[in-house]
Amino acid sequence: MAIKKSELYSSLWQSCDELRGGMDASQYKDYVLVLLFVKYVSDKYAGLPYAPIVIPPGASFNDMVALKGSPDIGDQINKKIIGPLAKANKLSDMPDFNDPSKLGSGQEIVDRLTNLISIFENKALDFSKNRAEGDDILGDAYEYLMRHFAAESGKSKGQFYTPAEVSRIMAQIIGIGGSQTNNSTTVYDPTCGSGSLLLKVGDEAHAKVTLYGQEKDAATSGLARMNMILHDNPTAEIKQGNTIANPLFAGEDGWIKTFDYVVANPPFSDKRWSTGIDPASDPHQRFEHFGTPPAKQGDYAYLLHIVRSLKSTGKGACILPHGVLFRGNAEADIRRNLIHQGYIKGIIGLPANLFYGTGIPACIILIDKENAHSRKSIFMIDASAGFMKDGPKNRLRDCDIHRIVDVFNRRDESDPKFARMVGIEEIEKNDFNLNIPRYIDSQQLEDIQDIEGHLKGGIPGADVDALQAYWTVCPQLRKALFSANRPGYLDLAVAKKDIKPGIYGHPEFVTFIDSMNALFADWQQRSTGTLKDLQAGCHPKLIINELAEDLLAHYADKPLIDQYAVYQHLMDYWATTMQDDCYLIAADGWKADTYRVVEKNKKGKDVDKGWACDLVPKQLIVDRYFASQQAAIGELEAALDSLAAQMAEMEEEHGGDEGAFAELDKVNKASVTARLKEIKGDKEAKEEAAALDAWLKLCTSEADLRKKLKDAEAELDALAYARYPTLGEADIKTLAVEDKWMATISAAIHGEMDRISQTLTKRVKELAERYETPLPKLVDKVADLSDKVAAHLKKMGFQP
Repeated sequence: MAIKKSELYSSLWQSCDELRGGMDASQYKDYVLVLLFVKYVSDKYAGLPYAPIVIPPGASFNDMVALKGSPDIGDQINKKIIGPLAKANKLSDMPDFNDPSKLGSGQEIVDRLTNLISIFENKALDFSKNRAEGDDILGDAYEYLMRHFAAESGKSKGQFYTPAEVSRIMAQIIGIGGSQTNNSTTVYDPTCGSGSLLLKVGDEAHAKVTLYGQEKDAATSGLARMNMILHDNPTAEIKQGNTIANPLFAGEDGWIKTFDYVVANPPFSDKRWSTGIDPASDPHQRFEHFGTPPAKQGDYAYLLHIVRSLKSTGKGACILPHGVLFRGNAEADIRRNLIHQGYIKGIIGLPANLFYGTGIPACIILIDKENAHSRKSIFMIDASAGFMKDGPKNRLRDCDIHRIVDVFNRRDESDPKFARMVGIEEIEKNDFNLNIPRYIDSQQLEDIQDIEGHLKGGIPGADVDALQAYWTVCPQLRKALFSANRPGYLDLAVAKKDIKPGIYGHPEFVTFIDSMNALFADWQQRSTGTLKDLQAGCHPKLIINELAEDLLAHYADKPLIDQYAVYQHLMDYWATTMQDDCYLIAADGWKADTYRVVEKNKKGKDVDKGWACDLVPKQLIVDRYFASQQAAIGELEAALDSLAAQMAEMEEEHGGDEGAFAELDKVNKASVTARLKEIKGDKEAKEEAAALDAWLKLCTSEADLRKKLKDAEAELDALAYARYPTLGEADIKTLAVEDKWMATISAAIHGEMDRISQTLTKRVKELAERYETPLPKLVDKVADLSDKVAAHLKKMGFQP
């Protein structure tokens, strides 16, 4: 049986994390990822003629497995595996597998390395059929491990990994996916870290492009080289060194090599950026026409390096802290010169706490040299509010990424609180300050209390007008809910209790909901056919991309409903359930195989927890084929609940000091039976005996019901289990696609439609209650109550 993709990643991480002991994750990752690398290249290239990676004899993963348990395992891995492999493929900076300061000594290092190798012997980690399309276990497993290592590595070590979500945005807005992209297209990352950002841009090209990267840290640059190989880019050039002090890529003319696309996530506000260089006489002329960055703020040093590294039509994207948008002095001069040159095409403000090395908010600055001199504006996006919490960090959702990319690529200004095209003249009036809040007011409008409405009554017309999106769809609904009061104010035309039925039952609203249901049904029918056509060997990433893009387009420009919220429901379900199902189908086809669930108890022994089926869970079988048996079980459960309630009521009624249960330490069958024997024949205990006897009868009935329920559940379990071997492929498709996937997606999207009506209902009721009692009425009511209190006090003889 194929292992679930999500379970593979999590078990891989948990196993590795358990083994690292006290070692810092930023160091331990080197060992784990080298093993992943050795496993991958052994599976994919061992024995393959003309392979881009050479596997010397005796240096494969199987040879490493043979070393498990050896007393000198670390030394042998270095000499027989890592050394020859690195030499044959010109890899450097490989970790030392015989380092006692990191891995321990004696039996500790033997056990640790042996167990670590065993993790990668998992049969699910077979990369021999790894697909170049990126739809493979390896790429995602690598990203999963890198994200967790970055999260665990602390503030100073998170720079080796750019969150995949941010990389995806940069890759999609830089414009690399055009028809002109080919093998001669060059992409460069001057601070490439582990290479994840560079690879994301390469993937977005939809064609093989040439990748270049430079990384200051020796161990991380080695990791980047392996990452390129792991992601089927063995010819990518990764060099190690300080990019600012010594850029290692030179063009034919001796100057810095220029590229078609440059992306970077440099260290924020690098205080040592000028080490090894005299900025005033930079031989590469990176600062000559713009200004020299401050000695203790290196952000613009990296941005200007990008500008210098771009061809005349090149495009770049750089992640920088927000300070570069508004800081003064030397940085203000550089910013002014960049704007005058027309190089800044766009700025995207991101949420805070996205990056592993810092919690401060960052932005993406888009550089575009093509048509720079004619550029008269900068497109700005404030995406700071769109994210989800993910442990201690924030993370961009799929819908956040898609919205940013869509709005930027279309230059969509339909939501001025999210995006604007800002003219250079306006920027100049603000002294070339690019701070996003100066140009985009993303603050939500305050819900203002209307003084006249509180004094004189009546719902302000402005508040009702603010619901114009609803009235556009249902123009007569407004007239049904509100009536005229005086100019600018309205009254509720229905009783408060009738607001909800008045909205839900209005013909225009019913028509709208029906149209939304029909809209989803249309997509559901089309998608159901597509999903049922899936076969073994399909590419799940392509499947979800086509499915999600179709859903997003299907809900585009539809009133009231947010197309990105609908899209996110599908992506959430994909991440939690549907992805694993599609990978099962890709591996095995439409099979609904059951398996035993075995767990280890505290003593380490296997305990059988029953059976399960991942693609078609038991409940789907029960719902479709054994509904009557399930209903009977439901009736038994309801009867049990009723009996339990009666018993609890009796225990409450007779539980006092003088009650029938007063003499019992515990109220259970044994103690009640023993008490009945004690008082048998005692005429003075007749009432107590009657109560105890009544409780005991309920207890007996409960025991009988529990046995019936257990037997019924066992019978249903056997019926369901026996049904699986009889299922044909058509049955499995119906159960998985219709009963499981589409039913869940339908419930989520219809829940989105429910929120539309609930939001309107809640707001109308809120406005009605807010202004239903004006101040004069309140004053009169207070006066009336005061008079009543005074009258009562007078009757009681109190004279104020």
